[in-house]
Amino acid sequence: MMKISWFDRLYVGEKAKKKRYRIIQGIRRLKPGPGIYVITPAINGNNILDIYPAMTLLWPLYREEEFLILGIASGYWEALEVAGNIISDMYRKTGGFDLSAFIEEQGYLHAPNARVKAGKEAGKV
Repeated sequence: MMKISWFDRLYVGEKAKKKRYRIIQGIRRLKPGPGIYVITPAINGNNILDIYPAMTLLWPLYREEEFLILGIASGYWEALEVAGNIISDMYRKTGGFDLSAFIEEQGYLHAPNARVKAGKEAGKV
C-alpha cells in the first residue's frame, strides 16, 4: 500500500491555495482531481525534485512507494513555480542543494528514507 507523508511546511501554489483542503483530501483518499500536481523529493539521484500529476500516484508502479509531498499545485506551470520556490528556499537556508538538510532544518524529520537518501548518496540533493 502506498504511503504518503506531508511536509510540515507544505508549499502551495497560488491557484491551489483556494482549494487546498479539497486537494489534500483528494490525494489522501487517492482521488486527486485533474490538473493537480505534487512535488516530491526525486526518486533518482540525478535530480532534486520530481513533479508528478497527482493522478499518476494511482498507477500500479507507485503502489509500494513512499512519497513525501513537499508541495501541491494547480497546473503544470504553477508546479514549476512551486518547485522553484522550494529550490530557492533550500539554497537560501542551506547554502547549497542538500534537500535532506533542508527538510530536517524545516522540522520534518520523518522523511521516507529511500526518497531522500537516493539523492543524497549521489551528492545531488
